[in-house]
Amino acid sequence: MLRTPRLILRAARQSDVHDLFAIYGDPKAMRFWSTAPHADLGVTQEAVSRQMAAAQERLTYFVIEMDGRAIGNAGMYRGDEVGFILHPDFWRQGIVKEAMTAIIPYLFEVTDVAALTADIDPRNEGSAGILRSLGFHETGRAKNTYCINGEWSDSLYFALPRPASTG
Repeated sequence: MLRTPRLILRAARQSDVHDLFAIYGDPKAMRFWSTAPHADLGVTQEAVSRQMAAAQERLTYFVIEMDGRAIGNAGMYRGDEVGFILHPDFWRQGIVKEAMTAIIPYLFEVTDVAALTADIDPRNEGSAGILRSLGFHETGRAKNTYCINGEWSDSLYFALPRPASTG
């Protein structure tokens, strides 16, 4: 578990399913995600179960908790790739940057990755801005990388090399 001035960053719990479904089932929150919005609570339950199982080995993908409520996820969820998602009610408040500012040094401490990477939809200007503000730099682009509900989207790739001072 990590703490910031406003947040608790922790492993997923069974009790998070409803709060996380409010995010993963929301078309606005999922607009630039790599999957369609969750159709029902069962899909979110499967995701939470996977998060809980993965955290048993090593916690790298966190629930963002604020005032006792799960409001998002952030961290490294596959290989060296990081991602984040936040309930729209909490957008544009600096929450993801605050969370990732705590998570990034932790990830470099507990993993041996040479760099953290990210793959975002280029239309997602908010996520691009957050990544750049965290020190990530663009490494490439690709066309038609995801097809969600019949709509193709492109990818914009970012990387943040491991700082020289860590492992």
